[in-house]
Amino acid sequence: MRMRLGLVLVGVVLGCEYRPTVLWHGMGDSCCDPLSLGKIQREIESALPGIYVYSIEIGESTIEDMMNSFFMNSNDQIDTVCALLKNDTRLQNGFNAVGFSQGGQFLRAYVERCNDPPVFNLVTLGGQHQGVFGYPGCPMDYDPKVCELLRRLMDLGAYLPFVQEHLAQANYWHDPYLDLYIDGCTFLPYINNEPSLASNPNAQQNKEHMLTLNNFVMVLFENDSVVIPRESEWFGFYANGEDSEVIPLRETDLYIEDWLGLQTLDKEGKLIELSTEGDHLDFTLEWFDDTIIYPYLNNTLPC
Repeated sequence: MRMRLGLVLVGVVLGCEYRPTVLWHGMGDSCCDPLSLGKIQREIESALPGIYVYSIEIGESTIEDMMNSFFMNSNDQIDTVCALLKNDTRLQNGFNAVGFSQGGQFLRAYVERCNDPPVFNLVTLGGQHQGVFGYPGCPMDYDPKVCELLRRLMDLGAYLPFVQEHLAQANYWHDPYLDLYIDGCTFLPYINNEPSLASNPNAQQNKEHMLTLNNFVMVLFENDSVVIPRESEWFGFYANGEDSEVIPLRETDLYIEDWLGLQTLDKEGKLIELSTEGDHLDFTLEWFDDTIIYPYLNNTLPC
C-alpha cells in the first residue's frame, strides 16, 4: 500500500493532471454496466483520484451500445469513435487506452486510422489481434469433429458481403486458408497491413501511428475458451493453410517483415506481453491495479 500511495502522489506533488484513460468494452457488453466496465471505471478513479475516465458508448443507451457491439460494422464503429474522441475537449492532449476483448483490436484500429487525439499507452486484454477461427467454448477435447463442423458452417457465411456489413465479429473471422480471408474480410487484414491485399492505401500510416505508442501492452488469458486460438491475443495464429499448428508472433511474417511496426516496438522495449491464469477476461481488481493501473495508467500530462 505504501508503494501504491507513493506512485499516486507523484502527480499530486508535481501539480500535474493525470493523463485520461479511455475504455472500450467487448462483444455483448456496454460502456457502463456496474458489474463490468462500470466497475473497472470506478476502480481506476479510486486508484488515481481526479483522473478523467471515458468509457466508449456507441448509441443513445446501454442497450443500443450492446447491440452495436454485435451488429454494427467494425469500420463504422471505428469511424464513430474517432469522431467521439476528437470532440471530447478533455481528451485533446492525449490519453491511455484500455480495450477489453474486441475493444482491444478496435482501439488499435483507432490508433492506426485516427490517433487524434493520440494514445500514449495502449493496453489490450484478450484482444483478438489476429482474429478468431473457432467456435467459442466448443469442447475440443471432447469431440473435435463437431467443433470443426461448427467452424466450417460459420465460415460458409462469414465473408458474404451482407454478413461483413452487419456482423462485427465476422470482420475479424480469420480463415487461415488465405484466399477467403484476404478476399472477403473487410476489416482485420487492413488493420494488420496484410501485403496480399490488392489495395491498402493507409498501410504506411497504420505503421507510423503504431510506432508513436509509448507502450503497446497485450494481455493473454492462459485458459481462454472464447478466443480461438488464444495466442491471437499476442498476435500468434495458425500457420497458413491449416488450423492446428499455432505460429507465435516472432515467427510470423507480420513480425519478421515488420508489417505493422511490432518488431520495431519490440526492439525498443515498447511491446509488452503479459499473461494471467483464467478464462476470458477473468481477473481480479487487485491484479488489474498492480498489473495495469499503476504501471500503465499512472502517468501525467505535461505540466
